[in-house]
Amino acid sequence: MQSKDHSGAAPYGVEKPDAEWQRELTPEQYRVLRAHGTERAGTSPLNSEHRAGMFRCAGCGQPLFKSNTKFDSGTGWPSFYEPLAGAVATSKDGALGMQRTEVHCSTCRGHLGHVFPDGPKPTGERYCMNGAALKFEPVSAPPTAAKKE
Repeated sequence: MQSKDHSGAAPYGVEKPDAEWQRELTPEQYRVLRAHGTERAGTSPLNSEHRAGMFRCAGCGQPLFKSNTKFDSGTGWPSFYEPLAGAVATSKDGALGMQRTEVHCSTCRGHLGHVFPDGPKPTGERYCMNGAALKFEPVSAPPTAAKKE
């Protein structure tokens, strides 16, 4: 697979001691983001999130994916076909006896999930993310115009 390196952002702008990450994150967020864990398939409330908005890194708040790039991959994890430019970086992951491409936040290095070459057009990629590594920010409704009398 020819996965793009989306690491155009400044390299790792958020550095914190491990104890600080543990204080700021929930135990599940810490396990996924900092210890490279994987949440159980089908457990993330973000699987059923369909509003317009932005998916951000739960560790540092960096915008990662626009909601219009999310699709139902049938895997049980929130999936996207394209990250924002510079938002993520990738590395080779040989854990579990197989070669995969790990995806992590380009700002805080938090583990987000993996990318696979079986996604929809236009990219053909499936960014299979752990919901615990993400937070969703809905688009605010535009302000209503004042009524003219």
